[in-house]
Amino acid sequence: MEANEGKTGAQPLAWLVHFYTASGAVLAFAAALAAINGRFRDAFLFLIASTVVDATDGMLARRAGLPAATPRFDGARLDDIVDYLTFVFVPMLILYLAGDLPAGWGFWVVAAVLLSSGYGFASLDAKTSDYFFTGFPSYWNIIALYLHAAGTSPLFNAVLLLALVVMVFVRIGYVYPSRTPVLRTTTNLLGAVWAVMMLAIVWLLPDAPRALVVASLFFPIYYAALSFWLHARRRAAT
Repeated sequence: MEANEGKTGAQPLAWLVHFYTASGAVLAFAAALAAINGRFRDAFLFLIASTVVDATDGMLARRAGLPAATPRFDGARLDDIVDYLTFVFVPMLILYLAGDLPAGWGFWVVAAVLLSSGYGFASLDAKTSDYFFTGFPSYWNIIALYLHAAGTSPLFNAVLLLALVVMVFVRIGYVYPSRTPVLRTTTNLLGAVWAVMMLAIVWLLPDAPRALVVASLFFPIYYAALSFWLHARRRAAT
């Protein structure tokens, strides 16, 4: 009886966590509206807010006893739906509406990103038991921000996006920043510094200093190098 009462008592908190996760979809809609109205800075700010939700809802879910507290509701599926909107769909909408993709065939670049990410999200090995993402993770929000802030040419942007689309299907393991144990503290500390820099870049749009944009690349470079090194080490161990 006491166990059932404890489970019942946990349910309100669990549903609040699910509501918190779902709020990311509302932020995605706000970002889409901002982009449609040409307010690209605001759109990226909404995406940053949604990223904060995504970065914290997992911790809250574990503390609320999910998924056991709501056994008939799949919070992981909800999280994937929201992530597809905020990490894939809306960032591509921003690039398309902002003119950051080639006229005429930019639509097909967006289509390639959307379709490849659909595969990435649905793959059974998308997240491994030792806390890696398999294939290029859907960090399109970050890529979109860099391309928009740097003002690189539409052709360059399209080529880079298509190259990353290919990397979705290359089964390399990428670091899961909050859960991959190797150098996790270092990764999170560097990530915190980088997050502040990215917030400054968005805040300063459309005139973000190029030096700040270039300097902030230290973390993506670190992340990629760490991921490739750990992937090689994992393969050598098998």
